[in-house]
Amino acid sequence: MKPHHRGRTGVIINWRVRPADLRGARVALVHDWLTGMRGGEKVLEALADLVPDASLFTLLHVPGAVSPCLEALRPRVSFVQYLPDARRRYRWYVGLFPAAVEQFDLDEFDLVLSTSHCAAKSVVRAGRARHVCYCHTPMRYAWDQFDNYFGPQRVGPLRNRLFRLAFSRLARWDAATAGRVDRYVANSHHVAARIRRYYNREATVVHPPVDTAFFSPNGSPPGSYFLIVSALVPYKRIEMAMHACRLARVPLRIAGEGPERGGAAAPRPPRGAVNSVGGATAITRG
Repeated sequence: MKPHHRGRTGVIINWRVRPADLRGARVALVHDWLTGMRGGEKVLEALADLVPDASLFTLLHVPGAVSPCLEALRPRVSFVQYLPDARRRYRWYVGLFPAAVEQFDLDEFDLVLSTSHCAAKSVVRAGRARHVCYCHTPMRYAWDQFDNYFGPQRVGPLRNRLFRLAFSRLARWDAATAGRVDRYVANSHHVAARIRRYYNREATVVHPPVDTAFFSPNGSPPGSYFLIVSALVPYKRIEMAMHACRLARVPLRIAGEGPERGGAAAPRPPRGAVNSVGGATAITRG
């Protein structure tokens, strides 16, 4: 495959991989969970484009939540899929993720490609197989951002203590299973540094593919505001952008969905009118 290739998903893939190199290989794709199409799922989609005959394994799959390309792979799920309210509260079962990901039977596969920001990188492969992990980050909530996700102000003091115990064990397991990966690929130099810090492993940096046809000027004049398009989750630090725009007295518009949208844990917007337009929150000059 050429370095710049538009796959069947319409995404420009800037990866120096030739599908012919994988001809005849039995490939397993492993992803943490499939609950929507975000950046990690876009990368998974690009990998699926490279190996369309691969089998897909994931802890949890919400049917219809991802692209037709990924749905067509008929993801194989773990027992987490069947736990109470798992579709919404799957992170509450994080203490069971090690057992869930290790129960996947990958003995028939020659190559394992995992895309991981949580537990997917710790699958157990056959001895003859190779495991390449495209790592979006070592687990944020197990290492350095626990309170952003499970602080007492978010889950209450009792759950905070229980989660802290679970995540301390999870961090030890995460580090202990880092050797199950033959080669790490990081999506940025920042993530490569995190892999070096927490796993003591080096990673090759391969930036994610990008849909250049989508991110192109349409001829309209530029707007007089800043725009954030993002999943509304703690590590994105949306509140920092809101605070900066409030200080600078410039308009900010935020488009996205996630647990940070509304609710007591959501960041407070800058002073000014806030009104919802579809999936976006428009924040005017304060």
